[in-house]
Amino acid sequence: MSTRKHMHLMLQIGIIGNHHAAWRHKNSRIKELHSLSLHADTARWAEQACLDSIFQADVIGRWGGATYAPDDHLEALTLLSALSAVTDKIGLIGTVSTSFSHPFNLARQFASLDHLSNGRAGWNIVTSAYGEKNFGVDELPHHDVRYARAAEFVEAASQLWNSWETDAIVADTQTGIYADESKIHRIDFNGPHFQIQGPLNLPRSPQGRPVFVQAGSSEQGRDLAARFAEVIFTAQPSLKEAQAFYRDIKQRAVAHGRHADSIKVLVGLNAIVADTDQAAEQVRQGLAEGIHEGNGRLLLSAILGEIDLSGLPLDEPLPADIFREEKDINRRQSRFGVFKRLALEDRLTLRQLMEIEALAAGHWVATGSGKTVARQMIEYFDQQAADGFVFLPSHVPEGVTSVLQSVVPELQKAGYFRTAYEASTLRGHLGLAPLAG
Repeated sequence: MSTRKHMHLMLQIGIIGNHHAAWRHKNSRIKELHSLSLHADTARWAEQACLDSIFQADVIGRWGGATYAPDDHLEALTLLSALSAVTDKIGLIGTVSTSFSHPFNLARQFASLDHLSNGRAGWNIVTSAYGEKNFGVDELPHHDVRYARAAEFVEAASQLWNSWETDAIVADTQTGIYADESKIHRIDFNGPHFQIQGPLNLPRSPQGRPVFVQAGSSEQGRDLAARFAEVIFTAQPSLKEAQAFYRDIKQRAVAHGRHADSIKVLVGLNAIVADTDQAAEQVRQGLAEGIHEGNGRLLLSAILGEIDLSGLPLDEPLPADIFREEKDINRRQSRFGVFKRLALEDRLTLRQLMEIEALAAGHWVATGSGKTVARQMIEYFDQQAADGFVFLPSHVPEGVTSVLQSVVPELQKAGYFRTAYEASTLRGHLGLAPLAG
């Protein structure tokens, strides 16, 4: 067994499932997708299982279309703020783009969430590969420019979160002194992308700032994570690829003067679970049958750099000459690389690639009983391919409850996951040291 204490486990929320046909499942709660009830249930189930955090991905523009599958999302911080009132311990990680946001507003929003949740906030830092025209931008900035802006964004937001010392609030009703102004520090941030005068108009939050999460696997994404992230969420469809990514991120963190364990590598996992391996495979096949071919081609095309797949046969591998170089992709660069390798190295057919995209967009998919899936997760953990996992449920609610009630107990019995919370903050759940304030 690994010498590391235990895995870190999170659950993606805010969706009806990580499969294009999830909304068509017979027990789907699709009509509750935009209500608090479904997401509150999911968050409470995850907390009962003692997961580190719930995790909300976000998309700020439409991608594809809504004719055959939902492509709409509740705004992350609004939903997480509501969920903070119906949970007590579980972390609350939200995705907010650095490409179409501003550091001052973001710093206020996450400080507010951290205060309201008593120290459970986390920020998933992304640069956005879509949505530019929603913000009046004719062309998406180049990949390198987006990541340069992201690094400066994090630096500026960090200065704002640090502008109040921990004990700046005095609140002495006898003397009438509310705050010690000597402990509230002006900042004057000047960079190529942002010019900001602080301080933040909100005191230091329980964690000091949200936990930094990053969800990109391109070269620039890895470098950003190695500099700032405390958690990196990655799509790695095989053990070998996950091991290589894990080593690379840890080495990059050390090169930036950090301890290797200061960044947790979490692999995205769509676990399709049933009572037996055979029953789980039937669930997977049932979901695959619900994929609309036209929508599958459209979404796979978007990942592969908008190449035309309309005339290609479903049950043959894709020709090599249709692919561009990964460095020439300006949107989801790392995800393009995953699918290009699956197409050219594994020689998967168009139909198989469409199913993989529909299941989890290139993330690892494990199918089987709770015991089978837990055993595979333990292998990843022991073989230093992951510090933990983000569960990406194939369909909601059954894809959530099957994992929490079948897989997590197996991990707990094997000693790989907690049976009760030992901390009250997200930093605590992740075993991260408190920030100086």
